[in-house]
Amino acid sequence: MGCEPCAYTTLWKGNDVGFELERHRRAMKLAAGGIGASLLLGLTGCSAELSDQFARIGLQAPASDRAHYMGNLWIGAWVACAVIGVLVWGLIFYSMYKFRRRPGNEVPRQTAYHLPLELLYTLVPILIVGVLFFYTVKAQNRVLATEDNPDHTIKVVGQKWSWTFNYMEQENAAVGADVHEIGTIEKIPDLYLPVGESVRFELTSADVIHSFWVPAFYFKMDAIPGKPNAFELTPEKVGVYDGKCAELCGTYHAAMLFTVHVVSPDEYDAYLKGLKDKGQTGTKLGPAYPSQMASAPAKETEK
Repeated sequence: MGCEPCAYTTLWKGNDVGFELERHRRAMKLAAGGIGASLLLGLTGCSAELSDQFARIGLQAPASDRAHYMGNLWIGAWVACAVIGVLVWGLIFYSMYKFRRRPGNEVPRQTAYHLPLELLYTLVPILIVGVLFFYTVKAQNRVLATEDNPDHTIKVVGQKWSWTFNYMEQENAAVGADVHEIGTIEKIPDLYLPVGESVRFELTSADVIHSFWVPAFYFKMDAIPGKPNAFELTPEKVGVYDGKCAELCGTYHAAMLFTVHVVSPDEYDAYLKGLKDKGQTGTKLGPAYPSQMASAPAKETEK
């Protein structure tokens, strides 16, 4: 027989351990419940977002008035491709089944040509391409439509390897000057746009061909040296969006990023006033190629 005090001590320790285990078990249940609820809420939000993105066939939510035209063209093209694909696959499988080789049957009669069928598979692709071309031109004309007097004009300069944004706001009483921001490899520039107001982008380049692209606008346009390009749009959704160069322009092409801030008109004017207060007035064509090279990350030399 064991010692009676030892037995009580063992029993007390066992109860204490059991109490600790039960406390930890309850804590684990509460944690698991919290994690489960968080995951459920997260999955609900993700499922709604994924559902919307699925409805747009992979496109993110549009952020400008011109994006809707491109989105409709994108969805329409996919629907047309799906219908044509199902039809072609159906004809293939039908032919495989209908004209399959059966035991004891002779090989079907072979023909050199079938004029009605050849006309069909010649005219149908022409019709398909014609319809797609029609709707593409229609969407393109709407996207590239311009106004005589947009609310704002921003001159965008692409340079190796960043962007310069010139806000032409001399006539804007709230700002009273043309202001600019010059980006570098080390500093990603910000582009501010007022929601609900039309903006004309005038694109040019200081060196090689770049491409101004904001994915949320469903649109991009080249910035070409000596050949100004322009387009207009009206931001419709307040938020922060990514921008980048979509043309392989050199060694640090991947660094040509910028951040688009769609804000209220008052915030837009306040931001431009801040640039004016910093002395960033006037129009800049961007830094010259040699000075930009000087700010590029230095390469390590072999020892």
